[in-house]
Amino acid sequence: MKNIIIICIISLTFSGCKDTNKQNDKLNVVTTTSMITDLVSNIGGDAINLQGLMGSGVDPHLYKASEGDVTKLVNADLIFYNGLHLEGKLVEVFEKMEHQGVKTIAISDTLDKNTLIGSEYFASNYDPHIWFNIEYWEQVTTFVVHKLSEAIPSESSVFEENGQQYLDKLKELKEEITNTISSLPKEKRILVTAHDAFNYFGKSFDFEVVGLQGLSTATEAGVQDVQKLATFIIDNQVKAIFVESSVPKRTIEALQAAVKSKGHDVKIGGTLYSDALGNAGTVEGTYIGMFKYNVNTIVNALK
Repeated sequence: MKNIIIICIISLTFSGCKDTNKQNDKLNVVTTTSMITDLVSNIGGDAINLQGLMGSGVDPHLYKASEGDVTKLVNADLIFYNGLHLEGKLVEVFEKMEHQGVKTIAISDTLDKNTLIGSEYFASNYDPHIWFNIEYWEQVTTFVVHKLSEAIPSESSVFEENGQQYLDKLKELKEEITNTISSLPKEKRILVTAHDAFNYFGKSFDFEVVGLQGLSTATEAGVQDVQKLATFIIDNQVKAIFVESSVPKRTIEALQAAVKSKGHDVKIGGTLYSDALGNAGTVEGTYIGMFKYNVNTIVNALK
């Protein structure tokens, strides 16, 4: 119902009172998740006016646009979103905006769908957590450079230079975390988290990934799921399990209690950033900083 109201507001705003004044005459760009906001910020820099919808700790699976977000959306010239039904509750809004003349771009459109991990939890039938594959993020970087250059041809050289610098940083990131993970024996690479956000990470770095919930936080883990995973943890001698910053920690605490009830102990190894970055201004508030933090937290807890 709320999405229907938002769509109606957008329709009325476009038909009558969209604010066409651009701050500094720059393109108004809106992004959804904090990972995309960070990426577009690195590429667009001062050449665009950038606003992100979702901040630290916001779960995109359950996100609903506020009145302030509607204002951002209706005044946008370009909107970047993840796609693959990650922002499930905004799909109808984006479709409506496309019809109203705002260019909406799903960054996942640049990826070969045949390489994605399948998922029955999403209407797209794919796992949408694509940012945990660094090679995908490199492809997305090039895609965003291209789309911004199309929108503002006069700044294309700036976008291309910024994009190349960011690609260099992603290459360094991949090398650094590969070295860090190599210190963890393969038999210890079992990652148990609140929900299945890390499957692309697991595929890239040879981890077995087990989520208490499904790929979407809209699904809830039942008692049977908790007991089954508790047995798995004991059988595989998993030392630590992990909370996620955008998912309530009670599910992982329930899992820890279930393991303890069976006469075993498992520690909570820390909080991982899955569907959102950390607070702005912190190391974890950037994609690269988040990735390093997650890997260090995982490796240190499982050693």
